[in-house]
Amino acid sequence: MYALTHSTFALGMAGLAQFFPMLALNLVVGQVADRFNRRTVIGICQVAEAVTALAMAVGSWFGWLHPAGIYVGVATMGAARAFESPSTQALIPGLVEEDLVPSAIAWSTSANQTASIVGPAAGGLLYAMGAHVPYGGCALLFAIAALFSASIHVRRAPNGREPVTAGSLFSGINYIRSQKDILGAISLDLFAVLLGGATALLPAYAKDILHTGPWGLGLLRLAPAVGALLASIVLAHYPIQRRAGHKMFTAVIIFGLSTIAFALSRSLTVSMCLLGILGAADVVSVVVRASLVQLETPDAMRGRVSAVNSLFIGSSNQLGEFESGITASWFGVVPATIIGGAGSILVTLIWMKLFPELRQLESLNEALVAETVDQTSPDTPARQTR
Repeated sequence: MYALTHSTFALGMAGLAQFFPMLALNLVVGQVADRFNRRTVIGICQVAEAVTALAMAVGSWFGWLHPAGIYVGVATMGAARAFESPSTQALIPGLVEEDLVPSAIAWSTSANQTASIVGPAAGGLLYAMGAHVPYGGCALLFAIAALFSASIHVRRAPNGREPVTAGSLFSGINYIRSQKDILGAISLDLFAVLLGGATALLPAYAKDILHTGPWGLGLLRLAPAVGALLASIVLAHYPIQRRAGHKMFTAVIIFGLSTIAFALSRSLTVSMCLLGILGAADVVSVVVRASLVQLETPDAMRGRVSAVNSLFIGSSNQLGEFESGITASWFGVVPATIIGGAGSILVTLIWMKLFPELRQLESLNEALVAETVDQTSPDTPARQTR
């Protein structure tokens, strides 16, 4: 997109095009994840993503693909991911024992970050052969992923499905509103990452600030994924046992500080190191939040709650790209990034005051124990605080 338009506004609009389908389909995708085979839903979405990537590859090969076509493609991808993401999140607790869920989420995050490392590096190299080559590679990999999804074995099948009613459509939202720690965790991600979306501006930083070429952009995209991968591997081997809430808030503050420092850097090496710290801090927050959401949510509702969670994640990522593109066009790339990083820190400090239960969360195992008590003791009142 940036090669075609040289516009940060266009980069932001691409993020917005991915977000709108997630917003429009949110109430539907949660029901689908809770009422149908989650493995099948994931496979269908991956086939749809493969077809979309193939169409973009063909369009690039014949010179048909223009910015409008890219918007349509990313919107289609956004719609597929709207269904795929909550189904994937809700599927994980059914694959392992519940006390292993935090480690499973960390390993899942590690796999995603490995793909994030290999993807930009390979994409940068393949792009030199033409845009159709990385698009075609994506199509092939999505097709392979669909085949692998069909082989997933679920250890614990979900319980019976409740009928679709007006109340059930909004039950995921209502459940999150009733659980202050879950509400605090996912809303923190929404606002902090929305403001601190520096990675959306990496093409502009590579070309106009750091004065490097496509290889430099590839390294910049690689850096946060490397940091995130290392952090996720550490968390998979050594799950957070104490002061989980405090560590999550600290990680988001480090995320904001790294964003500000990156904006001020004029060295490619320093910028890469700062992006690595940013990625590592982000993954700590991701693992704590995702573990908390899955462990505190009954399986019959995990699809709907995960759908709302995915909307928050999509909002922070895609709207964050939009926000970064717009503010960069208003104030310039560097001031926009500094403002975003400072905003992330401010939001974190406010959330620490608004959600003291989340700040005081000692261990993720508390969520597992409390959820087990709630499910086995019908006389136990709904838990509001720890």
